[in-house]
Amino acid sequence: MAAQLTARFPNGMTSLAILLHIEYITGSYGAAGLVLAAISVGQAIAGPITSRWMGRWGMRRVLTTTLLVSATSIAVIALIELPLPLYMVLGLIAGLSTPPVQSAVRTIYPKMVTARQLTPLFSLDASLQEIIWIVAPVVITLVATQIGTVPALLLIVVILVGGGAWFILSPEVGRVRIPRSRRSIGKVLTKTPVLLATVVGFLLVGGLAAVEAGVVATFDHGGLEAGIVLALFSVGSLVGGLALGHIPIGPWAMARRLAIVTVGLALTIVSLNVFWLGGTLVLAGIGVAPALAVLFAMTSASVKFSDTAEAFGWVGTGQLIGAAAGSAIAGFLIDDIGPTGAYIAATAFCAVGFLVAVVFVKGFPDLRNRDASPIPDTEPVPTIT
Repeated sequence: MAAQLTARFPNGMTSLAILLHIEYITGSYGAAGLVLAAISVGQAIAGPITSRWMGRWGMRRVLTTTLLVSATSIAVIALIELPLPLYMVLGLIAGLSTPPVQSAVRTIYPKMVTARQLTPLFSLDASLQEIIWIVAPVVITLVATQIGTVPALLLIVVILVGGGAWFILSPEVGRVRIPRSRRSIGKVLTKTPVLLATVVGFLLVGGLAAVEAGVVATFDHGGLEAGIVLALFSVGSLVGGLALGHIPIGPWAMARRLAIVTVGLALTIVSLNVFWLGGTLVLAGIGVAPALAVLFAMTSASVKFSDTAEAFGWVGTGQLIGAAAGSAIAGFLIDDIGPTGAYIAATAFCAVGFLVAVVFVKGFPDLRNRDASPIPDTEPVPTIT
């Protein structure tokens, strides 16, 4: 878990560092936004594809190749001054080659622990990943503003290579082999729980992205108050994951957890006072990690082991698209009616997610009397008669 968190630590740093770097070079946030959009498009496309490749060529081979390409792309962005279109191409390559660490580790988990421990492990993982979003942005902002954007990007490369190597060389990565999927790519989305996890993940993460945009806009583009409020949001999620992770997951688990998030976000609309926002976002955060834990568990429990990596890839793609959509819609509303518009957007995203969880509750698996392990892969075995 420590290795995969380190390997994924750059996820909370790259977008901000590239935003600051490209804006510094070009003098335009619009240009920086285009590069970030290229990265997001690449990540969204690559998620299910590179995850699926791990079943064909092995986890270590795919992780190593994508790691080297991604690190090289970021290093070139840092060290060479180029025209904007070439920065966009490099951003696309960096996004396409994002190492599928998240899909890999959540495919490995069922082979590491007992069935009874799997759901709490998913919850712990969802909680601890908040460290990425609490610490990483603060670290990279300090380095970029106090030392420079080039050292900031090179720091990302060092952490990406070091953390990635640590994870790739972990014994568990070598011991677990993902069987090659016999289904065509995308077929896994015909599984109702996987499709629901993708849709709900899109809506939940869209709401979280809108909150982040709203907080930054509220406190003048990232002042001290913005960092504190966002940290409180993540702390609430961490506490919620640790407190609720042991509760068995039934069909209504997602609806209950999204109800907490939605109520907390709805209360943010009342006031933009720093203490009010901090308190309401702590409340909303309590439901975030537990909701993500349900997403991971229902995905794992609904597919064959050979399809788990691709399934998690699709879920990740849904979340990436949700983040882009949430940020974009919040941005338009901030320009139109002010920061409150972002909190309205966040509430709307999560309220729709809650309604999806209620209306399609029969599509959510009941894991109260079963574990979240993937369905074993079976095939005919020749025998001598």
